[in-house]
Amino acid sequence: MTLRKVVSEVSSTVFSLPYYAARDEGFFAEEGIEVEFVKRDGALPPSRGFELITDHRLVSSFGFRSPFEEGETSLYRACEWGQVRRAHDTGRGGQVISKRSAAASQAIVVRPDSPANIPQDLANVPVGVNFHHGSHYVAIQTLEGFLRPEEIRVVHIQGGGRFQALRDGVVDAIAIMEPWITVSEKLGYKILAEAHYVGLEIGSPDLEPETFDAINRAVSRAAALLRSDPYPYVHHMIADVPKDIVELVPSDFKRNRLRYLDPAPYDPTEFDRTYEWMVRWDLIPDDSAFEVLVDNRTAVTR
Repeated sequence: MTLRKVVSEVSSTVFSLPYYAARDEGFFAEEGIEVEFVKRDGALPPSRGFELITDHRLVSSFGFRSPFEEGETSLYRACEWGQVRRAHDTGRGGQVISKRSAAASQAIVVRPDSPANIPQDLANVPVGVNFHHGSHYVAIQTLEGFLRPEEIRVVHIQGGGRFQALRDGVVDAIAIMEPWITVSEKLGYKILAEAHYVGLEIGSPDLEPETFDAINRAVSRAAALLRSDPYPYVHHMIADVPKDIVELVPSDFKRNRLRYLDPAPYDPTEFDRTYEWMVRWDLIPDDSAFEVLVDNRTAVTR
């Protein structure tokens, strides 16, 4: 049997763990699908040291180079806010096609010797993020519960990993996801705040609903396995951490932090809440609508 091939972009392994599990368990093959993974990290330029950027308008929502925009991939998943922005910015016609399976988290972290102990201690302190990705938006949404808007400062770290920038004193606080939250905890760094958030899938115009539904049936089966026991699959995240930083083992990960749901359509009410917040923070122009940016191509799978 010839399998239908879909090339999927991986922005962060924690978001794609159900995809890896579905591949490992043969669920995609059972649906007649072959999924090839392209990591976004491979699109980054060689590091030439850290550069801090304070204006998000100077950074593309697609990053340094986008395999999706260049037609190399048909599908990828990232945070809700960033995907709404990319659906607005795309020149390829990409649209939001569903909510992703991973309900991931971002944590705001400081070094062990930091004087900061609560979010209010970060007033006017630059927090290192990746603009137009979950760390950027979650940092703002978390801190606005504790600080005045003018006291919140986020900076884009270009040229290297956020944890390394924190460790090396380039910044004094960062927002990070797994496996870097677990890295931080194992090394004694302090978490000041953490929040889980929804993510979205973006698809190219040629990704057929029938193919995407087959993918989601496999992903739903994998998500059920992860809810039952995620530890057989966290080695995919451990592989992202250089051993000269720390060596992780599966039991280092907190099970409650790894939350995986069935993919589902993206609701207009959820979109409106997110879009209005992004406009209020000048993170997206006020010139689009749900019907333009979203094309749900999946039914509720379970």
